[in-house]
Amino acid sequence: MGVAERDIDDLPKNPANYAPLTPLAFLERAALVHPTRNSIIHGSLTYTWQQTYCRCRQLASALATRGVTFGSTVAVIAPNIPAMYEAHFGVPMSGAVLNAVNVRLNAQTIAFLLGHSQSAVIMVDQEFFTLAEESLKIIADTQKEKFRAPILIVIADENCDPKSLHYALGRGAIEYEKFMETGDANFEWRPPQDEWQSITLGYTSGTTASPKGVVLHHRGAYLMALSNAVVWGMQEGAVYLWTLPMFHCNGWCFTWSLAALCGTSVCLRQVSAKGVYSAIANLGVTHFCAAPVVLNTIVNAPKSETILPLPRTVHVMTAGAAPPPSVLFAMSQQGFRVTHTYGLSETYGPSTICAWKPEWDSLPPEDQARLNARQGVRYVALEGLDVVHTENMTPVPADGKTIGEIVFRGNAVMKGYLKNPKANAEAFANGWFHSGDLAVKHPDGYIEIKDRSKDIIISGGENISSVEVENILYQHPAIFEVSVVARPDERWGESPCAFVTPKPDADVADLADDIMKFSRAKMPAYWVPKSIMFGPLPKTATGKIQKHLLRSKAKEMGPVRKSRM
Repeated sequence: MGVAERDIDDLPKNPANYAPLTPLAFLERAALVHPTRNSIIHGSLTYTWQQTYCRCRQLASALATRGVTFGSTVAVIAPNIPAMYEAHFGVPMSGAVLNAVNVRLNAQTIAFLLGHSQSAVIMVDQEFFTLAEESLKIIADTQKEKFRAPILIVIADENCDPKSLHYALGRGAIEYEKFMETGDANFEWRPPQDEWQSITLGYTSGTTASPKGVVLHHRGAYLMALSNAVVWGMQEGAVYLWTLPMFHCNGWCFTWSLAALCGTSVCLRQVSAKGVYSAIANLGVTHFCAAPVVLNTIVNAPKSETILPLPRTVHVMTAGAAPPPSVLFAMSQQGFRVTHTYGLSETYGPSTICAWKPEWDSLPPEDQARLNARQGVRYVALEGLDVVHTENMTPVPADGKTIGEIVFRGNAVMKGYLKNPKANAEAFANGWFHSGDLAVKHPDGYIEIKDRSKDIIISGGENISSVEVENILYQHPAIFEVSVVARPDERWGESPCAFVTPKPDADVADLADDIMKFSRAKMPAYWVPKSIMFGPLPKTATGKIQKHLLRSKAKEMGPVRKSRM
């Protein structure tokens, strides 16, 4: 061990000069600086920052009154509604940890999440009450006499059918506003004593095994909330449209960024192109985040659902899957300024950004889209990012060709997986967080994903990046969505299989042959999909295409037979 580093002084930390970092303090400041500015707009409902601060304290107080505090978990099963936003402050203000649950999971998976996290309270939007009820029944049947029913709160929403609310109340659930009334709007909440204290718990999709519980701390949430604003150049008072679910990585930490910026949240219960264009035209929206699948829907929306030209430049952050350059190009043609980021639940959502360089402004739009499709460089709040050879952890050369694994290190990395020492040992091996994503590093230091390690297609011993094949196929005028996976192949071991959703007006009669012809002209022969299937693509709640389901489908189809070349 080396000699301990000495400072020039021996001055200790004290309450006057040191406080644990927490994003909760942003809310108190927003209420002070802009008490009457709109904090949340949801249909006909609006709240100001003063009201939101009071409501979050009231929620914290109501929870604390029932013994929910440090060491407790509160689950929220809801789409993008004001109560979900309030929970991002009110739950941690009580000392408890927020578990924002993906509403599109099935009852079996939600039962696992609620049981694993030992959620003491479940707040559920009225539309999803029966889903929560079904999940609790599964837990009760499993735990039998050990089962302790959590406090069940139903959140009413005027935009929903009142039947589901009446049903929930009839089943003994407490209505959210009634629950709030039991709290004190002047509740003296206290920040965590240690910034390493957990603030949220979120579960990975668990495509192959049980979902893993990602635990995040106050320090990381604070740093990432500010980092979002810095890397995106978000202005104070931004008007942000919630197209991205708040249950997904806490809305990529924008729940807290908006309080820091005293911005306005526009809630969108269900995402549609019409809803997005309407909010931009009527509510002054300046920013939104969305997976590439959502961007694709926006640029391909029928004229009747669009309001163009846009009244102002609208900034869009995309992540969740590698965006095809063709989609980025189409978005920029419509007046959207797309910022491309990348990250994982384990890194607080996006933690790398394809930082735009002024010298790219003079390039042809197609080149700009190609450069912007890369995953880029680390966020301001991330200390370490690299692409390494997995066998010895040495960095790959910056040649744009050598493939390695993306690894992360720093304050923007999770505390770990809840109650899962084996997964933690693997994830944090050699002092880095392993993403499982394969990428190259370009001469300018920007990284570019080539695939998830499990999505690489190995054909005749050659690696094929499914992402690169998809990017080329997206240039075909009749393709709306495409996903490429490995299919068993008698001759080559594996060959690319393309699952395609054609555009609504596309003539599908000879489309498969036309796509093959198009592919042969644009890509190496061994990349050309040997099989093409048409139909809608299965997606996760955040719009990611579920490749594991497509891989299973390709496997079921059996191997591609040997043919004479």
